[in-house]
Amino acid sequence: MRPAEAFADRLGIAVRDLDLLEQALVHSSWHHEHREGARGHNERLEYLGDAVVNLAISEALYARHPADDEGYLSARRAAIVSTVGLARLAGRIDLGAYLMLGEGEAQRSGRRRPSLLASTFEAVAGALYLDLGFPPVRDWLVGLAGPELTAELPIGSLKSPKSRLQEYTQRHSGERPSYRLLDATGPDHEKSFRIEVWVDGRLLGTGEGPSRRTAETAAASQAMERLRTSTEPEEAPS
Repeated sequence: MRPAEAFADRLGIAVRDLDLLEQALVHSSWHHEHREGARGHNERLEYLGDAVVNLAISEALYARHPADDEGYLSARRAAIVSTVGLARLAGRIDLGAYLMLGEGEAQRSGRRRPSLLASTFEAVAGALYLDLGFPPVRDWLVGLAGPELTAELPIGSLKSPKSRLQEYTQRHSGERPSYRLLDATGPDHEKSFRIEVWVDGRLLGTGEGPSRRTAETAAASQAMERLRTSTEPEEAPS
């Protein structure tokens, strides 16, 4: 059985174009190593799927939370469509098991990397949209993200780690976090960035990822965890 065929069975949606779905599973690292084995990698589908996911989630949040203002709706959506949020959705369909990765990417635990899972999830959404149209894909996405769409959470918990770190440090020290690039390694299609975040002369966290933004988010998340465990309960960052 082809990987796309097994994955289609896992999705719970009537896939018609298995070739297109398979392309959504092809990471650029695999395509560079097997140029004759697929019609292309998934980055164009990822671009399209980003818009599909955002529209489906925005529409669902607008309908489900009529009392929320634009800021709250935006924070809710950002939490769901963030790298971490989309990786969580990808986990619900066991997406990592079906990824087609190059040897190096697979050895670096690519199947568990949130940024890779999130981008591939968007590619899958883009492929399903081209195959089936918006309504069935919207319904599939809304069903998959049901717990997040209906959750009643304080707005502070919906903000990104970078936003929460900046708010916390400005409130307690008046300083803004400073993100410093330590190194950027690997070829363009497998770039890896390592970032440190400093506040008031203190190193608070280090993060890695395939983009500066992802690495900065990982560093901020580590910094928030460090601050949370080093402060008194009443002062701990939210």
